[in-house]
Amino acid sequence: MKRLPATVLSTAFLLMALSGCTQSQETSGSNMESSVNTSSAEADFSKTDAEMFTDRDYETDYDESGSVFIQLDGDSASSSSDSVQISGSTVTITEEATYILSGTLDDGTIIVDAPDTAKIHLVLDGASIHSETSAALYILEADKVFLTLADGSENTLSNGGTFTAIDENNIDGAVFSKQDLTINGTGALTVTSPAGHGIVCKDDLVVTGGTYAITSSSHGLDANDSIRITGGTSLTIDAGKDGLHAENSDDASLGFVYIADGVMMIESEGDGISAGSSMQIENGIFQILAGGGSENGSNASSDSWGGFMGGPRGQYEGSSLPAESETEESSASMKGIKAAGELLISEGNFSIDSADDGVHSNTSITVNGGTFEIASGDDAFHADETLTVADGALSITESYEGLEALQIDIQGGEITLTASDDGLNAAGGTDSSGMTGGRDGRFGGGMSASSNGSIAISGGTLSISASGDGIDANGSVEISGGYITITGPSQGNTSILDYDTSAVITGGTFIGTGASAMAQTFSSSEQGVIAVSTGSQEAGTAVAISDAQGNTVLSYVPEMSFGAVIFSSPDVITGETYTIT
Repeated sequence: MKRLPATVLSTAFLLMALSGCTQSQETSGSNMESSVNTSSAEADFSKTDAEMFTDRDYETDYDESGSVFIQLDGDSASSSSDSVQISGSTVTITEEATYILSGTLDDGTIIVDAPDTAKIHLVLDGASIHSETSAALYILEADKVFLTLADGSENTLSNGGTFTAIDENNIDGAVFSKQDLTINGTGALTVTSPAGHGIVCKDDLVVTGGTYAITSSSHGLDANDSIRITGGTSLTIDAGKDGLHAENSDDASLGFVYIADGVMMIESEGDGISAGSSMQIENGIFQILAGGGSENGSNASSDSWGGFMGGPRGQYEGSSLPAESETEESSASMKGIKAAGELLISEGNFSIDSADDGVHSNTSITVNGGTFEIASGDDAFHADETLTVADGALSITESYEGLEALQIDIQGGEITLTASDDGLNAAGGTDSSGMTGGRDGRFGGGMSASSNGSIAISGGTLSISASGDGIDANGSVEISGGYITITGPSQGNTSILDYDTSAVITGGTFIGTGASAMAQTFSSSEQGVIAVSTGSQEAGTAVAISDAQGNTVLSYVPEMSFGAVIFSSPDVITGETYTIT
């Protein structure tokens, strides 16, 4: 057993041989103004249930005595109301009322074509509607349509595999609505669309209840203005593109997703949930398999240790182009949850297995709570601008980089992550999943090199296992709280800490093991820092640090081999002597 006596330094890295030598140099801690920008956990775009849902969105009651009955019968239908026009297997609803549909339509369409002031209430009560060449339900004109699934009912809306134009609109879903559409109730609805989307809404699509099984070759739910989900909604979606997709190319404030509650089981070839603008998730249960899962990700394990000169994001193994540029299909978005604008998650239970990023925003992400189990073929969490974690339990079992953003702000929560490259990475620019980076690699970065990146940790518990750098900032690092453990490899172009401008620790506990060749320690501290080169140590080698009285201040067993140890906590006093075993 080797003992390495060391005097605590605040800035320098002690290079000690295993035979043990004592350095008596003492350096007082210094204060440093930090340029780290911390963000508030309050999102300025956040919405409320009262804003997103009306009282009528929840209403499922209807008076049968005052309703219009439509009986479907194979290749025809019948109704006693003048507001229902029937031509063969095409049923057109023309006036405001409540309509109860039952029976089977083998090859036909229900069309709503009413005045633009009309609020139409459709009730599916054991209705099965199939159209070989169009939408089973086509809402052309009305102010708003409320579609209720009757209690205990089983209903089906399906398309046969082709869409033939019947007017100037491009009908491309088994359900196609030009107007606002609310779906509610306690019944069940199966939607099948082998040649297009499942449910399409060109305005706001609201779901406040019901059980849904949607199979589509394109998006499961597709809306122009918004998708809003709450209540006892249960969605099972198998989509050839995105599971949920909201996008409006004409208005940047629209194309948002708001989910207050519900259960979503999504298997998608594209993104699980995608918003063209902002996304807000207040609660719910989410099980998402995107792009076939992490095993289909383009980024293999970092065999080159950190991506330097041929890391996984830019390997040139016999190929004239980077792996991700070889086919158009490889550039398709296959993220678990994606927002082009700001993304706010307050609570929920998330199980995400994605070929691309698990949770992604082109701007900023705020996590205020929730439980996450994520396996990602790329980054588990990625934001082009700011990633804030205020609370929540984040378990990342597989990723290229665990958390990546220009600015990472960890205020609380429990984070456990495994990364084939960096655990935390702060870099400037947008996610290219490919060709540039700071010391992340000549080819192994993923965001363009910049010294504007920052990582701020003020609370929470972090356990990082990284095959690249544990914490990598193309800019600065500031730690003022929390409990952080980093386990990194002992070889290659990797480091426990990697930063460009400064790394300041003023509070919290930091324990890191990894390689010594490129090692950096904190540039400034307000508490004691022990940084020591240990020589080559095997995985499972216990590390113990004791004070001059023999009291143990640290006992830690790294799961990877290591050549360096960095330790800082309020219990370590600058200028005192400690023994590292």
